[in-house]
Amino acid sequence: MFTGIVKGIGLIEHVDRSADGVRVSVATRLAVELEPGDSIAVNGVCLTAAAVNGGSFTAEVMNETLAKTSLTAVHPGIEVNLELPLRASDRLGGHVVQGHVDGVGVIAALVDDGFARRVTIDAPAEVLRYVVEKGSIAVDGVSLTVVTVDQSSLEVSLIPETLERTNLGAAHPGTSVNLEVDLIAKYVEKAVRGAAFDLGIERDADGQGRAAPAGQGQKRPPLEPGVPTMEVAR
Repeated sequence: MFTGIVKGIGLIEHVDRSADGVRVSVATRLAVELEPGDSIAVNGVCLTAAAVNGGSFTAEVMNETLAKTSLTAVHPGIEVNLELPLRASDRLGGHVVQGHVDGVGVIAALVDDGFARRVTIDAPAEVLRYVVEKGSIAVDGVSLTVVTVDQSSLEVSLIPETLERTNLGAAHPGTSVNLEVDLIAKYVEKAVRGAAFDLGIERDADGQGRAAPAGQGQKRPPLEPGVPTMEVAR
């Protein structure tokens, strides 16, 4: 588990592509804190250090991760945000981040606002459904607060500290970024959907609720293994 507080910027040194996936070597001062098998977030993607060599580590990126994240375009010379996993004794300075990317967004606009920089990110609908104003979102592994959100994009504001200490300071329109929504939002949706079926409520395509036909609505839709359900008092 991570918190979205970037601890360092790494430099991609080497990329080895094959049909099996990608092996990527990253130079970073954080390598001294790693051992083979340790987790590390790279641009918000939780990877495993397969090898550690002095001031760098190597991680393997499987095809599934390449298909779902911006790491598909990784190449030598680019900088990546890095974060080590949270220790039980650490402060939770950002928000709970798993390193499981929900989608890839594209930076649409950058506007300086005093000492801050407002960033508009076009994002998929399946990501935006979980985004709310003043809520949290991880952008390339950086915990940020959502300023505004609409049907096609979201906006965040970067303070000078974030601009200096993360690769978002060098981002430009057209840059692809990994997005991870607040995990709590997804659990709430699952719980509410299960409760709605228990109560015999169905949702139309426009999201409006209506009573289910007689004899229906008592059976919940299947949930992913390990996802808790919520019982509703009748």
